[in-house]
Amino acid sequence: MLWLFDAARQLKERGILGMNHRNAACILDHNSRALYPVVDDKLRMRDLCVRIGVATPEIYAEISYHSMLRHLDDYLRGRGDFVVKPNRGSAGRGVLVLVGRSGKNYLRHNGEALRPEQLRQHFSDILSGMYSLGGRPDRALVQQRVRLHPAFEPIAYKGIPDIRVVLYRDRPAMAMLRLPTKASNGRANLHQGGIGAGVDLDTGRTHHAVQLDRMISIHPDTGASLTGMHVPHWPQVLEMAEQVSKEVGLGYVGVDIVIDETHGPMLLEANARPGLAIQIANNRGLLPRLKEIDGAAELEDERDDDRPAVIAKIGPKLRRSA
Repeated sequence: MLWLFDAARQLKERGILGMNHRNAACILDHNSRALYPVVDDKLRMRDLCVRIGVATPEIYAEISYHSMLRHLDDYLRGRGDFVVKPNRGSAGRGVLVLVGRSGKNYLRHNGEALRPEQLRQHFSDILSGMYSLGGRPDRALVQQRVRLHPAFEPIAYKGIPDIRVVLYRDRPAMAMLRLPTKASNGRANLHQGGIGAGVDLDTGRTHHAVQLDRMISIHPDTGASLTGMHVPHWPQVLEMAEQVSKEVGLGYVGVDIVIDETHGPMLLEANARPGLAIQIANNRGLLPRLKEIDGAAELEDERDDDRPAVIAKIGPKLRRSA
């Protein structure tokens, strides 16, 4: 049992934020459950983005009931390039990326053909709640497909990378670039074999990368280097993440952003319970950064508290001089 205590000590020394600490000190203390529906519902997030002027992929259609599947061809008429996703899904479950048509069939991002009845079944699975939070009945969204930015071509395999920014008290705490691989079937999902590359908050450059919790330096499918890559539009990415964090009102939140070839940064979704793998991708713990943000926030609060006293003290002098 000594090895267990030794491991715990090493994690603490490296400033690793554990799940229990995250749940108690970050989520419970800073995230009101009344605000969860805002980020758990993609349609509500879309409406929020429209209201505050944040770019997000367009939603072409909403399929809310099984009876609507009889007219699915009408909803998809003239479209072959789109994404199907559950409204209340998480971790990329149930997301289907289609890039075109071949006759009556649809083509997936990995080149596989999908028959119309298979696509209809996928919609039905989403409506039944197969991919939703808590397994509750859901709605299926037909959404604009993001186009790969040229900067990511050397390090993305048949998919679109995204950027996860974890914010604490509306300040960026840590960021990573998630990259699709052959093992993840072209999805930027770390649990399925995608790559997580830590991104320096100041420069926007990747500095460390892991796949399935193992450090790597070269993309296994493209052979390109994973470190030293500059994320395009980095200042706008951080600005968008901060704006969304302030609007949703959560004190500890993960904001996921994609970069479109034409439209630039676009909000993909926000998460009230961001995972902890971002620490592995950055090869350092979150705790020191969270403490730094706490210190800065407390200092600002002290300055705000002192301001009325200062105004009261110098106010009469200013009036006399006038």
